[in-house]
Amino acid sequence: MSAQTDPNKEAAQADAERAADLSELLGHVNTSWDNERRALSRQLHDSLGSSLTALTMHLSLLTQKMPQEAALLDRAATMKQLLLNVIETNRQMQMKLWNDKLEFLGVNVALGELAAQFAEQHKIAVRCSLPEDELICPRNVGVALLRTLEEALSNIATHASATEVDIIIDDNDEALMMTVKDNGVGLPASEPAEMSKHGLRSVRERVHYLGGSLSLTANPQGGTTLTVVLPRIHPKE
Repeated sequence: MSAQTDPNKEAAQADAERAADLSELLGHVNTSWDNERRALSRQLHDSLGSSLTALTMHLSLLTQKMPQEAALLDRAATMKQLLLNVIETNRQMQMKLWNDKLEFLGVNVALGELAAQFAEQHKIAVRCSLPEDELICPRNVGVALLRTLEEALSNIATHASATEVDIIIDDNDEALMMTVKDNGVGLPASEPAEMSKHGLRSVRERVHYLGGSLSLTANPQGGTTLTVVLPRIHPKE
């Protein structure tokens, strides 16, 4: 008599396979979206940014050649300021789409400047501990660290009411670990370990796709700690 199939075991296997498929799909979507954001950012820089800079130069030359009348000079000054505002908006859009510093200056600079900008904008004391040597890792790992830190700091600013934040990056031969700790109000008592926010769930799946883990825990003395561990040897490049 042939052994009977355990329906519960079959259902569990089917659920596991579906979860793996969904994780693979989400990882592919994240990678494709990252590539699109990078391409759009470069296009804004190379095309729109160059054109705006050229317009500013042409306006300066035109201002020198035109009659030096107060009304005309005021109008030219207004036009120049408008152009400078558009240039700054374009720069901010580029940064939101893709942080070029991640590629050209390295992970340490990108993470350090993000922490410094957060501290300045929100008037929160931020201590950032980075390795002395530049983090050498594939682009998708650097992106995962940056996106996770962006989401962690955004949640701290929105929900934590914190006055201090510690960001610690540990690097060894086996793994990269990022810890983000705040002294805020902590996690909701009803679901302290749940990542109910879509942003955190998204970065958690990004980290899982790279073979890593993300955890969010309450600190005994108050506040929360977010920890990301990414293996040095990971399956997805």
